[in-house]
Amino acid sequence: MSGQKFGVAGVTALVIGHFSGMLDLIALPVWVGALVERYGFTPQQAGGLATLFLVGAVCASALVAPRFDRMNQRLAATFGFGVAAAAFLFASTQADFMPLALCHLIAGLSIGVALSMVHGTMGHADNPHRLFAMAGIALGLLAIILLGAIPQLLIIYGGPSLFRVFAGIMTVATISSALLFRNPLKAVEHQRRPFSRATWLTIFGISIMTFNQSMVFSFVEVIGKTRGFSPDHVLAVLVALGFVNFILPSPLAAVLQTRVSATLITQIGPAVQAVLAVIVTSATVFTVWAPAAAVFVSIQIFTHTFAFGRLAKLDPTGRAVAATPAMLMVGAALGPIVGGALGQNLGYSALGVAAVVVGIISIGFFTKAKSA
Repeated sequence: MSGQKFGVAGVTALVIGHFSGMLDLIALPVWVGALVERYGFTPQQAGGLATLFLVGAVCASALVAPRFDRMNQRLAATFGFGVAAAAFLFASTQADFMPLALCHLIAGLSIGVALSMVHGTMGHADNPHRLFAMAGIALGLLAIILLGAIPQLLIIYGGPSLFRVFAGIMTVATISSALLFRNPLKAVEHQRRPFSRATWLTIFGISIMTFNQSMVFSFVEVIGKTRGFSPDHVLAVLVALGFVNFILPSPLAAVLQTRVSATLITQIGPAVQAVLAVIVTSATVFTVWAPAAAVFVSIQIFTHTFAFGRLAKLDPTGRAVAATPAMLMVGAALGPIVGGALGQNLGYSALGVAAVVVGIISIGFFTKAKSA
């Protein structure tokens, strides 16, 4: 299947849908922080609310991805983002745990549906790799804006402003999906067959890599302060990380698309990630720790762009890439729990050891996918 051109309008809807649906990837630290500081929840309760959102997204994506090519993608995306906007708007009027828990679950479920439609449609583009890279650049830009603006809004307007911002972003995604989204052309029926072994192995490889990323990244700030680095220096590294994610991985992935083998990148990516994880969790010298922490997340973004392009080729129906939210968010949901348990009981350097083991497993899946 040669792929489809969606035009400027269609691409705009997909890019907006991507950065709106991937909100958790960039906003999770300020999200959980606001629930603790502004709403008075314990870290466990705040983490539980975020996990409810992520679990909802994973379940919805896993449910709709196999049915992607039989759905009206534009309608499902518009409905999904619209329900999420309403859920976040309602959340901004609540302060108790149970109503907020319900809002988080509903928002997660509806975003899981919408984002699966976005990613599945991206898989039908004439160049899925480049389109995913472009969406990654937009997500990086949004991260810089949100991480700068949300803390200020929380100071001025309090906790509900967080959910109003989220509702506003989902509203923009709803409108752009309704007006600009273009459904992919229907795949030929004989192409709708069970996923190949290579497809499944690639899905497992990227899911495990995402788990590794989440396990270590969730504790970057805590690790920095535990090592005795000043809070200002640690904050500067997080700001630098935002700029690195915007400038480096997605543009580089777009440039290198035809110059480097996707299978080679998926084998090297987890290894580089594991090395950086060891440095981030073990280094006691700031000048060694800071560069590793600043580029850590970008390795995941860079590698996943190549994995996305490969999955789009392996499964032309778009069902495999439609499961992208499930692949990403299952790791995002499990990583912090495992990382917290290891850090609390064995010390944060144990995260580096775990990252090496998990990285080897991820490389194993990607290597098997290459030969499958």
